[in-house]
Amino acid sequence: MPPDPQRQPRQAKQRSEKLRARRWPARLAWAVVIVIVVILLLPYLLVPLYRVVDPVSTLMLWRWAKGARVEKSFVPIDRMAPALPVTVIASEDGRFCSHRGVDWKEIRDRLEDVDDISEARGVSTITQQTAKNLFLWQGRSFVRKALEFPLALWIDLVLPKWRVLEIYLNIAEWGPNGQFGAEAGSRYAFNKSVRVISPHEAAMLAAVLPNPKRRSARTPGPAVRRLAGIYERRGAAQAALAACAKPPK
Repeated sequence: MPPDPQRQPRQAKQRSEKLRARRWPARLAWAVVIVIVVILLLPYLLVPLYRVVDPVSTLMLWRWAKGARVEKSFVPIDRMAPALPVTVIASEDGRFCSHRGVDWKEIRDRLEDVDDISEARGVSTITQQTAKNLFLWQGRSFVRKALEFPLALWIDLVLPKWRVLEIYLNIAEWGPNGQFGAEAGSRYAFNKSVRVISPHEAAMLAAVLPNPKRRSARTPGPAVRRLAGIYERRGAAQAALAACAKPPK
């Protein structure tokens, strides 16, 4: 029986189709890997731009995507009331000016005081909170912490301390309904600009962090008033700790 002249082209076509079918999973896997690598590297590429570009937080972007309200106004740190940066450092991260993004001493001390490592993961510097607000998500998880640590180290390496604090003060959530940054938080709480708030009002704002939905500087409860008193005294006593918060002139 003579060979079918069309059989070989059909077989070659079938082999080619099978080969392409086998390649698709591999190509898809590589595409997923590339997307993941780009997502992981993107924050490291963006951080140097934030020396001159005023960023927004992931929570702001999420609220915009949902059509929710976002109120923000970026205010340079040297135009804020001097008491605010000092009080926030005193309340949130007393060694902000001396550590390199992650306060290993505080983490070690906390681990020595607790039995469960999960109880120590709440230790978070201002730089770590800035990394979380800029690039990660809310809530607590070891995955987020694993991503947060190297980002905080990179941010501290690339940005001056005063700029890290300036970004944090301008992107932190400071009100219950989309008020982001100290200016929006101050206007919501005191109906005045953050430029002219008093040391006590600065302490009230510091007491609202990190949960402005449960704590309020506008209608402060006993716990917020007590924290504000502690932070005000601590800020006055530790003003020298905030020397790094002043931008060069």
